[in-house]
Amino acid sequence: MATSGGDFEGPSVDLLTEAAAAFGLLASPARLQIVWALSQGESDVSGLAERVGGALPAVSQHLTKLKLAGLVRSRREGRRVVYLIHDQDVVTMVRWLVGRLADRGEASRHVRGLGA
Repeated sequence: MATSGGDFEGPSVDLLTEAAAAFGLLASPARLQIVWALSQGESDVSGLAERVGGALPAVSQHLTKLKLAGLVRSRREGRRVVYLIHDQDVVTMVRWLVGRLADRGEASRHVRGLGA
């Protein structure tokens, strides 16, 4: 990327592309809900579908995408495949962002309430 200052050093284009892909995956409310649910504890796909209220095939597809991106991992327990968060920093980021948005919503509701 060209800059006018010439001294700017940032992440490589490859790294930014990888980050954009990860953010793109998390741009889905369903996948965010799955990450949130897995942050509460590991689960197999049927348990996770029940927790998030999604259809089993859809949850399975979302898990596959999250796994390919390295955000979720799995392990076998007999016939069951158990899914868990691969990187706790992703959970920290998701919780932080959701918390910030919730705080903004509370502040906005409070301000609107004062103006009424």
